[in-house]
Amino acid sequence: MRIAIVGMGGDIGTGVALRFHGDPAVSMLGLDMEPPRRRIRRTEFHRVEPTEVETRTRLLREFDPEVLIHLGIYEPHSRSNPVSAEIRTRAATRSVFQAALDCPSLEHVVMRSGIDVYGSRRGSHEVPDESAPLAPTSRFGRMLVDAEAEAQAFRKQRESIPVTVLRFAPIVGPYIPSPLGRYLRLPVVPVGLPFEGPVQLVHIDDVHDAVPAAVRARVDGAFNIVGEGTITGSKAARIGRRLIMPVWGPGWRVARMITAALGSPLPEHSAEALQRGQTADGTLARSELDFTPARSTRACVEDLYNWESVVHLEVDRDAA
Repeated sequence: MRIAIVGMGGDIGTGVALRFHGDPAVSMLGLDMEPPRRRIRRTEFHRVEPTEVETRTRLLREFDPEVLIHLGIYEPHSRSNPVSAEIRTRAATRSVFQAALDCPSLEHVVMRSGIDVYGSRRGSHEVPDESAPLAPTSRFGRMLVDAEAEAQAFRKQRESIPVTVLRFAPIVGPYIPSPLGRYLRLPVVPVGLPFEGPVQLVHIDDVHDAVPAAVRARVDGAFNIVGEGTITGSKAARIGRRLIMPVWGPGWRVARMITAALGSPLPEHSAEALQRGQTADGTLARSELDFTPARSTRACVEDLYNWESVVHLEVDRDAA
């Protein structure tokens, strides 16, 4: 089986590729602006900027994949600033679906999205499922809705090819450039007391496992991928034994300026999640994809804090 992974160089793409590389029946093509984090055998990788749409489209058409995995979604303040993230996401998505129209062997498309498409509204306690209207309230949410619109346009032209859209909760892990993860690991964490919303998370390892599950299922439609349970920013900070700094109203703008200066910029969509909450119903993924994240939201937070930033090695003075 020929699998093309757009966005293979990132933490998500590298992990997904490693899930397939042990299968001798699979050959892979990888595209990204950075090389994969690990050596991946039986892979043809091309280091190409997302904005090089013609080159990317040509490489995908020449490879003619049977499965096309689109992970070239750039979260603001993860690997790119907000402006670059939007430009790169739009360009990468355009190259994917332009090429997909002309790949005769293509049988299935899997793409990354997020529960940010539903929006976060003050006072809302709804837990949206996949039938809920898309009403993004952040830049990242609008980026994802635009990417899904490209997928819908492709569906109309090649109706026989299923497109599986995976709407992930905020992705965290101890070793990835997650904006929310970096923020929660600060020594002092600003939180919206006394008003906070519940947040669901998903672990990076579960993200790596969700994509192969979607490839195996080969079903059309969107699916929420969320860890069990919810948590608030203050509870997460307490698990990590961080100091809590209550903020409200205009104080959030000041807090975001301070955390950005400390190297942990908090993008608009993450701030909304902490203030207003961000949850979704993951029932459909369990029934249709036969996939349930192995880690709960609380386990995601615990793993985030269990990872040491610096490991101190003891010197054997006698040996020295």
